[in-house]
Amino acid sequence: MFVSSEADILHADLDSFYASVEQRDDPKLRGRPVIVGGGVVLAASYEAKAYGVRTAMGGGQARRLCPMAIVVPPRMSAYTEASRAVFEVFRSTTPLVEGLSIDEAFLAVGGLRRLVGPPVQIASQLRRAVAEQVGLPITVGVARTKFLAKVASRVAKPDGLLMVPPDRELEFLHPLPVELLWGVGAVTSAKLHGWGITTVAQVAELTEQSLVSLLGRAAGRQLHALAHNRDPRPVAPGRRRRSIGSQRALGRARTTPAAIDAVLVGLVDRVTRRMRGAGRVGRTVVLRLRFDDFSRATRSHTMAGATARTDTVLLTARALLADALPLIRRRGLTMIGIAVGNLNDDTEVQLSLPFDGPPMALDTALDQVRDRFGSAAVTRGVLLGRDQGLEMPLLPD
Repeated sequence: MFVSSEADILHADLDSFYASVEQRDDPKLRGRPVIVGGGVVLAASYEAKAYGVRTAMGGGQARRLCPMAIVVPPRMSAYTEASRAVFEVFRSTTPLVEGLSIDEAFLAVGGLRRLVGPPVQIASQLRRAVAEQVGLPITVGVARTKFLAKVASRVAKPDGLLMVPPDRELEFLHPLPVELLWGVGAVTSAKLHGWGITTVAQVAELTEQSLVSLLGRAAGRQLHALAHNRDPRPVAPGRRRRSIGSQRALGRARTTPAAIDAVLVGLVDRVTRRMRGAGRVGRTVVLRLRFDDFSRATRSHTMAGATARTDTVLLTARALLADALPLIRRRGLTMIGIAVGNLNDDTEVQLSLPFDGPPMALDTALDQVRDRFGSAAVTRGVLLGRDQGLEMPLLPD
């Protein structure tokens, strides 16, 4: 791990990634408002964002805000290929790369000063390399901490570069809106605004105990530290996921228990296949639900042993869903997600008796068929004719 003491952490973030890939690949879309995804906005170009279009917005609302927008279907394979190319540029810049998602990463470049130059020069070269080799715009923030580097990249968007000198950190940070602090979402933002707190400086003026009493222990302590730019986390290359999951939005129409179960089956298939592909096993199955009123609920169960077997995880997930069905009937269901946590490498699992042959022979055979012929080559009977939703590009597990 690398701990920075100077402004030598980069946060590199591709601009409107999906939409930028579409504009790169189709010259007719360049300079025009582009929306990726019809039912729900998966991405919007900056030309569309100027009209108020935002990611996760309903397609109908987006088209009303920007009637001249060009709506294109998502091409997940193109986004995955572009992401891999960008990460190759990252890794050719420095071996200290911590991926956050397919379109953003932290890079530690302090050790390159004598070889390449100061961090801001490295950031400039990185942006140029991504533009020339991949054809995409990217914004880079440079700062002493990961938190401030990410804030700098947000402020510099789109297609920008911003360095925050160590002796001017709070001068840069404090005038910014509280929404730029990690952990300040819609609910926390509304609370802070209700107390007349709108800037980071106003948060910094409060004591830690005051913030804890207002927001709770974890959130209060975190916001107090970030408002003073206290973030000791190092850039950690090679960090593995703590859980592997997937979720599916269901819309606001009422759905039957059988239809919900079919979605659950598809999600478990997807998650356990990823686990096996990554050589991971897990013990805790987590079911996540979102209801018509936008409230959420989580149910979890820790199994006796770690596994990546589809049937075992599905049995546990179905039990969690059965317990939650009365709540779903009362409140409606708009999203369901499944995740497996308490992950370990599959080589670290102690086998249990009886030793009656390969425990995942069927799962492994199905994985091989899908890897060779595509994920739709073999499917469960319950999923035939059902839309299983998009499989979003992800960093390697």
